[in-house]
Amino acid sequence: RSVHNALEKHRRAQLRCCLERLKQQVPVGAGTARSTTLSLLHRARLHIQGLEEQELRARRAKDRLRNRQWSLRRQLELLLSPVGGERARADSLDSQLS
Repeated sequence: RSVHNALEKHRRAQLRCCLERLKQQVPVGAGTARSTTLSLLHRARLHIQGLEEQELRARRAKDRLRNRQWSLRRQLELLLSPVGGERARADSLDSQLS
């Protein structure tokens, strides 16, 4: 019986420690008077969802920038190549004359 009590006491202490670490990581919401375990877990879930949305937006922006970089590099290669550059300039002149 005393072994069980000691294990339970250790488990609760470990849980408290984990909740304290979580509390340090999660931003405090406006109007948060008393932080219950439930409210802390709810805020943590919302915070994680916000971070996931932010990561998704960043990945999409990175993909757009990578595509733009590829396109610009391709244009640069065409302009710098001896045959492609002449053709690109000729195409450019033709479009300006039209």
